[in-house]
Amino acid sequence: MMIGRFHFSHVVLIVAVLSGCASLPPGTDFPKIASSALSHPEETRLGRQFDNTGRQQGGNSGFRIVPVGADGFLIRMQMINAAERTLDLQYFIFREDKTGQLLTEAVLHAADRGVRVRVLIDDGETVAGDDQITALDAHPSVEIRVFNPFAYRGHSKLFRAMEFMFNASRLDYRMHNKLLVVDNAIALIGGRNIGDQFFQIDPESQFADDDVFAAGPIAQRLSSTFDEYWNSALSIPAEALSGQKSSNAALDELREVLHEHDQQLKTDGIDYVRRVATGEPFDRIISGGLPLIWAHAELVYDSPDKKKVENGAMMGSLMQQAVANATNSVQSELLMVTPYLIPGDEGMQLFKDLRQRNVRVRILTNSLESSPMLLAQSGYIHYRVPLLENGVELYEIRSLLGNARGSGETAAISRYGNYSLHAKLFVFDRQRLFIGSMNFDQRSMHLNTEFGLIIDSPALAQQVAARFEAMVQPVNSYRLALRPNSEGDPSLMWQTQEGAKVVEYDTEPARSDWQRIKVNILSLLPLDDEL
Repeated sequence: MMIGRFHFSHVVLIVAVLSGCASLPPGTDFPKIASSALSHPEETRLGRQFDNTGRQQGGNSGFRIVPVGADGFLIRMQMINAAERTLDLQYFIFREDKTGQLLTEAVLHAADRGVRVRVLIDDGETVAGDDQITALDAHPSVEIRVFNPFAYRGHSKLFRAMEFMFNASRLDYRMHNKLLVVDNAIALIGGRNIGDQFFQIDPESQFADDDVFAAGPIAQRLSSTFDEYWNSALSIPAEALSGQKSSNAALDELREVLHEHDQQLKTDGIDYVRRVATGEPFDRIISGGLPLIWAHAELVYDSPDKKKVENGAMMGSLMQQAVANATNSVQSELLMVTPYLIPGDEGMQLFKDLRQRNVRVRILTNSLESSPMLLAQSGYIHYRVPLLENGVELYEIRSLLGNARGSGETAAISRYGNYSLHAKLFVFDRQRLFIGSMNFDQRSMHLNTEFGLIIDSPALAQQVAARFEAMVQPVNSYRLALRPNSEGDPSLMWQTQEGAKVVEYDTEPARSDWQRIKVNILSLLPLDDEL
């Protein structure tokens, strides 16, 4: 429908802006039915298997870290294909690129088998094409909900920016969680979104990240968090946003698009379907060929109404304190991997307290040349000198790795030199670890909902520590150091290795002079609380 030169959705946006938008998302009053995870997972093959094994393990849960990007895609496909009764997906980003379309097709096939599918996606980073997944809502076994959506449903950056400007207090609040649960029996969590970048198969950009496969009692606890978000007032049915339920015609069109996509991949010589059919790595995990590590784990998560919980307006769960407590309990060494490092006063005090107890603190984050987000980098650069002065060892990943071991990608893809960190990992005394969606920045601490696991496992902690050691080698990262400049103030230098030669840079490594100029300009803005 067109009104003058404006689409109807533009009119909706303008009306929403002029009316003040209030504090609740559009569609809040749309009728929706509460639902919950499968109450008897033991009635499924996976549920029976891990219910029995969990009892044998004294109530512990089984875990396996998935560091390789392509394996992150394959195991998602294979888990979805194994679903018998229920399938729950919760993601910050769900791209409709090569891997995104294949995963959408797998979800559709699960629904065709009679699996009940619930998909909850955030709306903050939606781009044109991503909304294709909402066509699944026409399927009787599928329900799609959108967390804290924009009123404007198009993809004009101008219109989205307008709405954000007039309603920033609501729209700045995002759901950053990533979770996949099958039959309330097995789960996959971590930092990976859905998209080619996150599975490290896109030559233009690769985001290094980690998932952890989880089975046993922890799966039910993860499902309970999904239910809490799914039934939240902030989770809006897709039908409420479009004004009508997705049509069967739209679903048929999606089936055709997905089929054509499969054929095109085969024509291009990329047969992901064949790789999925091998069953690796999922089948070997289920059969014990790739053994799980059984351990106690603490689920830490933010309630869907995190802002109200922080303000004391309602009871709920906040994960920041639990992670801080685990960090403060470290006795000898803290290892941290975070793509964005904006610790703020509270984080700096935490590092200072650790260093005063002679705890070794080592952090791996993005360099300017590898960073996908200059705004975050502009906040980080203010903390480098104070961190180093406090004795923190600081490493920045290079975008072109000298050695792909531990990177999560193949040597062939690493040659493109577009490597970037996206993982969120803490290792506590090489005895315990945190893995989840939380960056060590102000946005994760206060503006986004996050969740993760603190796992009591020396074996898993040491696996992550070994990969940390590989990635901070001079061929893969810059080690930052201080030296006095001509005025006597400390200045930064970046130490690395190129070929067999050790190199030191006084000027920050970057993709271009323009990149340096942009980040320095952005660093003048008082944006820490937003980063």
